[in-house]
Amino acid sequence: MKPKKHPLFSIYQWIVAYPLIALATILVATATVILSPVFPNNKLSYNPARWWGRIICRLCFVPVKVHGLDKLDPKQSYIFALNHQSFFDVFVVYGRLPFIFKWMMKAELRKIPFVGKACESAGHIFIDRTNPATILKSMEKAKLQLCNGVSLVIFPEGTRTYTGELGKFKRGAFQLATELSLPIVPVTLKGSFDRMPRNSINVTPGPIEMFIHEPVDPHLYRPDQFHELIQFTRDQIQSAL
Repeated sequence: MKPKKHPLFSIYQWIVAYPLIALATILVATATVILSPVFPNNKLSYNPARWWGRIICRLCFVPVKVHGLDKLDPKQSYIFALNHQSFFDVFVVYGRLPFIFKWMMKAELRKIPFVGKACESAGHIFIDRTNPATILKSMEKAKLQLCNGVSLVIFPEGTRTYTGELGKFKRGAFQLATELSLPIVPVTLKGSFDRMPRNSINVTPGPIEMFIHEPVDPHLYRPDQFHELIQFTRDQIQSAL
């Protein structure tokens, strides 16, 4: 059943919420550009984005509940693999995943005003999927970033779902995890497709849940079992949808 929202929410959304979100985005992006070179991979430069994610969820009346944080070691670097249901996933991850991390993101996002520059300053990793040579360079950059508790967040589907269903996974995150001997953490985001599906610019208030599954050691899988590693991670994410 399609979720419903109060008719007055649309007025609030356009007159109050979106202008405040735009202002918060500009302020946080500016703070990130200033702080990241001075305090790289530090909470001082990362916290503005965390506040940004939480503020946006509250402005849109989207409560977020997180399950399974106790499964993680706060000093460990991880590769977080999440399903990608909505643009709202970004706000939830920033606001509720209590780790310093780098995104692996599409190169096109670099063009977004303020946001692109902030992501570049923060050291997030851009992937140009049309150029295999730059993909290899991006992977090398990721290897240098992931240490001392700095993690990586990636959407293995590569793009947002059109239907809310879990799509096919790409290999990149799993290759990186194997090369760096880093645990893969499957994470399920449930409810964000109902909040803002792809090709929509309107928000429907309601809850989102984040389910953190047990970390997976990629070295438990032999090289010829690489597809089994990907499938197991996908099955874990699917189990909470």
